[in-house]
Amino acid sequence: MTPTLTQLRRCTLAVDIGAARTRVFLRGKGLVVDEPSVAAVDVRTGALVAVGNRAESMAGRTPAHIRVVRPVAGGAVVDISMAQRMLRHVLGDRLGRRWLRMSVLRGMPVMRAAVCMPHGSEPIARRAAVETLYGIGARRVELVDTLIAAAVGCGLPVEHPEATMIVICGAGTTQIAVLSMGSIVSAETVPVGGDAIDRAVVEHLRNRHELLLPSQSVRPLHQVLGGPGAGGMETTEVHGRDVLSGLARSALVDTEGVRQAMRAPMTAVLDAITTVLRQCPPDLVADLADRGIMTAGGGARMPGLDLMLRQATGMPVHIAPNPDTVTVRGLGAMIEGKVRPMPLDRAGA
Repeated sequence: MTPTLTQLRRCTLAVDIGAARTRVFLRGKGLVVDEPSVAAVDVRTGALVAVGNRAESMAGRTPAHIRVVRPVAGGAVVDISMAQRMLRHVLGDRLGRRWLRMSVLRGMPVMRAAVCMPHGSEPIARRAAVETLYGIGARRVELVDTLIAAAVGCGLPVEHPEATMIVICGAGTTQIAVLSMGSIVSAETVPVGGDAIDRAVVEHLRNRHELLLPSQSVRPLHQVLGGPGAGGMETTEVHGRDVLSGLARSALVDTEGVRQAMRAPMTAVLDAITTVLRQCPPDLVADLADRGIMTAGGGARMPGLDLMLRQATGMPVHIAPNPDTVTVRGLGAMIEGKVRPMPLDRAGA
């Protein structure tokens, strides 16, 4: 059963548990949590050492007894217990440790939550998301399709009888959809995202320059190197560790080579876009020829992505304002009753 607007307006929290970052929108307060989906745990005692930004900064720098984990992969919760601990910790830091208990005294004895789910997610992934929200005090959970929430957050006219196309470039997956009349006409999800592009850049530097990069230097590196080059002759100095000697050294890296390495994983995304367009009625595709494609998600700002999509489809490509947070803001608008919702499913107790 699909939740109605009235049912969604009863929700207190809107949650986007992504592979890279976890974001929480609190009704009446806006976006209150925007932290990396990372936790650091002491394996000897099981104690939670850090979460979010602090835990992410520990990656690759901890002693053997501290393990840095990511409880979310590919947009799905893979470690329910750790995801619950992570959410409780960040909500406690931002809203106060007694917030969940005090919400009962404020007249909200049953906390409801809405959570985004990737399009086409498996029932086990949906159940994991529901159990995660139950663990932080929710008594009913509404599941909303990420593509619908992101389209609302981008301000697209999803309820009109005209086509809109959105591409959400996440850390673990890329979701593509054409929407009309408040529903998804055609959609595809491919397991390629920012993480795959990071790995492609790391492999390129390892094979071509015999240089290993620190894990936290990859994303800023491809942001710098992915920009337009001067005829492919531009070079940039990169600092890392030599593969053979293990010593720190730097190398001059050809920008065009890195750009080519970044494009390789995107082939699957371009193929999925073609598939989505082929599945659409011709009238909707004609609408898109003028309106173009809206890109969102953390990878939307990747240099050269808009040009790549434009060349592959021949359609205009736009980057959403604040593309990182459009999904949770769209879901937040739904629970505040500002738009007509078209969620995916519902689960509750």
